[in-house]
Amino acid sequence: MTERTETFDYVIVGGGTAGALLTKRLSETGASVCLLEAGRRDLNPLIHIPAGYIKNVYSRRLTWNFEAEPSAGTAGRRFPLPQGRVLGGSSSINGLNHNRGQSSDYDQWAALGNPGWSYWEVLPYFRRTERRLAPAVDPAYRGQEGELPITDLDWHHPVSEAFIAGAGELGIPRNPDYNGEVQDGAGYFQRAIHKGWRISSARAFLGTARKRPNVAIRTRAQATAIVFEGRRAVAVDYVKGGPGGKPHTVSARREVIVSAGTVNSAKLLQVSGVGPADLLADLNVPLVHNVPGVGQHLRDHYAVRMVSRVKNVRTINNMVQGPPLLLEIARWLMGRPSLLAVSPSLAHVFWTSEAGLNRPDLQFVFSPASFREGVVGLLDSAPGMTCGVWQERPESTGYVRARSADPFEAPIIQPNYLAEERDRRVLLAGMRLARALMRTSSLAPYFDRETAPGDDVQTDDDFLDFARRQGTTVYHLIGTARMGPASDPDAVVDHELKVRGVERLRVVDASIMPTMPSANTNAATLMIAEKASDMITGRPAP
Repeated sequence: MTERTETFDYVIVGGGTAGALLTKRLSETGASVCLLEAGRRDLNPLIHIPAGYIKNVYSRRLTWNFEAEPSAGTAGRRFPLPQGRVLGGSSSINGLNHNRGQSSDYDQWAALGNPGWSYWEVLPYFRRTERRLAPAVDPAYRGQEGELPITDLDWHHPVSEAFIAGAGELGIPRNPDYNGEVQDGAGYFQRAIHKGWRISSARAFLGTARKRPNVAIRTRAQATAIVFEGRRAVAVDYVKGGPGGKPHTVSARREVIVSAGTVNSAKLLQVSGVGPADLLADLNVPLVHNVPGVGQHLRDHYAVRMVSRVKNVRTINNMVQGPPLLLEIARWLMGRPSLLAVSPSLAHVFWTSEAGLNRPDLQFVFSPASFREGVVGLLDSAPGMTCGVWQERPESTGYVRARSADPFEAPIIQPNYLAEERDRRVLLAGMRLARALMRTSSLAPYFDRETAPGDDVQTDDDFLDFARRQGTTVYHLIGTARMGPASDPDAVVDHELKVRGVERLRVVDASIMPTMPSANTNAATLMIAEKASDMITGRPAP
């Protein structure tokens, strides 16, 4: 028997990056908000210690345990697609780097028929979220009063500095702020880390919101369906405690807001009757409204990591095992720079795959550490360094499809990595540049030999074979509820993020992105939630 619970102004499905921010922004207007999060509270201490990333990203308790379907682009492999299942969502388990992307990314969104989404229109929302903590801040581009502290790396290693200097040898200049006017260049990542702690969306935005009498945060509460009266969303069914738990229904006076992430938002819409009519018929789900684009246009960044053995210096491999780890713990406890408080990727390069391009199409990440067989969390015993690379704006698209009407069954996720020829060409150029970056004269005192893919890999076919066999996700799934104009038959939401063809239902998360930003996706998702909060409450755009 379903229990009818309270009625709120807004019901938000998903307490992750977007949902946590929305809860604060909507509730501060006096509106009542119920936040439903399928995962647990973020009480695990490894969530809040940045070095816990290597354990959390594959935790079966903190993630959804999704898998990518096999494809030609992955040499027929399946591999995990971790997405956060805990308060804070993926911001509680991600790699902590803060990266907005390029101004042209958002100008393209607007050019595709989405008014209000150009770079200069969304920049105030990027600025509103952050508290940029740095010696020099350009207020035209960076915010200093938001809830999310963004800091510079305070732990440095000579191999990282040599990597950045080596990029300069290749004509890639040092860029002190890739989130400022231009992204091009090399330098150190900015992070959502403050005083040694991860600052997730939950920690940044729910601390004060949870104390308000008009806010109810329900964890271990998985939404099973959006309830409609005709084509009007009026409530959300959820189950407390997982399959077999007690069913509940919570009603929304004003709107239901789906912020469950690129995979789960699409699946929830589908099992609720909003999606491609033919798919819903196959699932025996009663059709509320035929929206063909739900679950389509999935994109993700596909990365290849190249590894070299290091000589003449200790790397992270040697510094987090045995007595050296105890020293790092002591430094962290004393509030001093420590390996416990760094992101997994320390340095970056944003550059072009070929001469003549007017903006970067490659992102490189570097760390003075290496992992056995490329598995994050399994450090090599010998000192090493890793340079990962991916195409910033992949053209290959896939899909998310519910397997059945059972909301607890994992959906089919097929990203179709490297399906497009351009994606293969750009990644190939990126791998060759990554090899060059590891073999500069600045890195020569530390470079011993390349261990992956190894010197025997020389031809284009060799490199692409390595990419297919060893590449993997960067956890940046987007696009399954694409924003677009009415003329776009696959658009799921309009420029105000309202689901087309139904009432009182919005999607607010990375699934609405019409194209991939040239960046990790957390910062853009926060921006989307900030802008959505103004559209929902009617507050004028800044």
